[in-house]
Amino acid sequence: MSGIEFRDVERDEADLRLDRWFRLHFPALGHSRLQRLLRTGQVRVDGKRAKAGQRLKIGQRVRVPPLSDVASPPRTRGRGGAVSERDAAFVQSLVIYRDDAVIALNKPSGLAVQGGTGTTRHLDAMLDALRFGYDETPRLVHRLDRDTSGVLLLGRTRAATAALAKAFRSRTARKIYWAVTVGTPRLQAGKIDMPLAKKSGPGGERVEVDRKEGRRAMTWYRVIDTAAPRFAWLALWPRTGRTHQLRVHCAALGCPILGDAKYGGREAMVGGDEISRKLHLHAYEIALPHPSGVGEVVARAPLSDHMKGTWRLFGFDADYDEDPFADG
Repeated sequence: MSGIEFRDVERDEADLRLDRWFRLHFPALGHSRLQRLLRTGQVRVDGKRAKAGQRLKIGQRVRVPPLSDVASPPRTRGRGGAVSERDAAFVQSLVIYRDDAVIALNKPSGLAVQGGTGTTRHLDAMLDALRFGYDETPRLVHRLDRDTSGVLLLGRTRAATAALAKAFRSRTARKIYWAVTVGTPRLQAGKIDMPLAKKSGPGGERVEVDRKEGRRAMTWYRVIDTAAPRFAWLALWPRTGRTHQLRVHCAALGCPILGDAKYGGREAMVGGDEISRKLHLHAYEIALPHPSGVGEVVARAPLSDHMKGTWRLFGFDADYDEDPFADG
């Protein structure tokens, strides 16, 4: 078939996920189309079928099917590139930490990290505005759900991104979330060790506890404060990184996260005029080794506006800065 290309993985592309490699070389190629190309075997690595999450190695050869219709010219260099001035100012206002290798953002609730069906405005499309003089566009290291707010890390170079991603995979990254739950756990601190699996149904994909076929998922938690017996402020430390892990684990504990209709149902949708019905889950802190190999990156994100309102209503201390897992 004419138009097929074979590209070798370069040194600074080592350890990239295959889907991110395609996003780097073919930024206009949609996620669903790439998935279809992978399913049908049109994309191959070293002659073998490949998966989106496969990590690439230096020198591997990627078979690229004809993609002339999505080949994009180089994006404009400099501040913002193709990003509108409005979006450039917005995404730059989210920066809470920046050095020569890492950028940390405080992602607001409601903003998708990447595009998908019906999602036209998302963070990934704004990243050109975060070059700050670099030739490269910063890259996402991990993701947060659309409705989860808080710390999101970007690598400013391919090498930095690969080092940060390695820290996430090796679990040397420490991620602390804050959540308000409807209901208070019976124990003030403990761990939730319940395997999770993705399930398809009439309402779309969801994650469920599955002790037979699920993948192990573990979360440490601690109650920081309570508001009457009905609400609790929890610190959550996911020791594994499963999809929707914290939301499913809290619901399985009998204490769904406030505003989480998907996993908590009607019980989680408390409030009205006084309490926001948005999801009360916030990625408060990330700490991990610096990509340079010297020291570490520690980024903390102030609470989102809707959670600030709940903190004021319940009398929680938003300036709390103790380590809830210091003895764990």
